[in-house]
Amino acid sequence: MEAVANVLVGLVAALHVYILVLEMFLWERKPGRALHGFDPEMAKATAALAANQGLYNGFLAAGLVWGLVAGDPTGFRVQVFFLVCVIVAGLYGAATANTRILFAQAFPGALALAALLVAQ
Repeated sequence: MEAVANVLVGLVAALHVYILVLEMFLWERKPGRALHGFDPEMAKATAALAANQGLYNGFLAAGLVWGLVAGDPTGFRVQVFFLVCVIVAGLYGAATANTRILFAQAFPGALALAALLVAQ
């Protein structure tokens, strides 16, 4: 079960790297604009905000990778902390921005956290 937990945590980290790339580097291009259905003007007007969000997603990914490579008990604790951060961010995003975030961010984080806790 530990291997499953590690794979799920790794996938959540990869998801947040993907979000970082979309929000920091592709926001004004077609893939980034399609994420929220923005026209070029709206994408340009919100690019700095999106880049800031992308940076935070990068921090989440970095924390999860740190947790995967650190030895226990530190690695386990770091993974739990950052997965809880992912879940809280997903819940907040779903409540304030778009309910899709619940399924795209909070659910994968919760699934990885459950697997991690069961494996422990």
